[in-house]
Amino acid sequence: MYKLFIANKNYSSWSLRPWILMRELGITFEEKLVPFADGSSWELFRRFSPSGKVPCLLDGDSVVWDSMGITEYLAERREGIWPEDSRARTWARCAAAEMHSGFGALREICSMSVGIRVQLYEINADLARDIARLDEVWSEGLSKFGGPFLAGKTFTAVDAFYAPVVFRVQTYRLALGAAAMGYVEHMLSLHGMQAWESDALDESWRDLQHENFVIKYGRVTSDLRKS
Repeated sequence: MYKLFIANKNYSSWSLRPWILMRELGITFEEKLVPFADGSSWELFRRFSPSGKVPCLLDGDSVVWDSMGITEYLAERREGIWPEDSRARTWARCAAAEMHSGFGALREICSMSVGIRVQLYEINADLARDIARLDEVWSEGLSKFGGPFLAGKTFTAVDAFYAPVVFRVQTYRLALGAAAMGYVEHMLSLHGMQAWESDALDESWRDLQHENFVIKYGRVTSDLRKS
């Protein structure tokens, strides 16, 4: 059985990507949650991950690190990871790769924290550009391939790569167009997303570095997490 190493569900956007992909596609795996350490988690995560980061997938003697690497590893072993239609598959790969390497301002200013609600102090030009591009990508996919997922009727890897952004939209109340907001609502209704959110709310520990990052850019208006 696959073993998937992840970190705290409230904070770890990268962990969510393969977790929700495998969960929604019915790929059986054993979850190994290792909380972030104070200061740096590198030495702790190096025990199982060559990069000292999460997520990391273990399959027997094979060690697969990085969310994109895990996605492609799974795609070589089963159907449904990427869309079957070649046009949709090409679009989905490009959109997922853009999320994997881009949206720097969105990552910086709206760091993932599933269990809180935040009022940003401002939306600067860089963040506004990322939000506009996010709206554009989502609306394009939904329009081209008919929804309700980004590349068609079924959940695929491109939806997994944008799943953490769905939580960010909820946390920071980001304003998107009607089509994109409909996608957010649909994603939040998935059993896997609800299970991840429920687990995140039940986490009692806090990581100071992540917490401070949030209040650098906004005011916490509500904290729904376990005390």
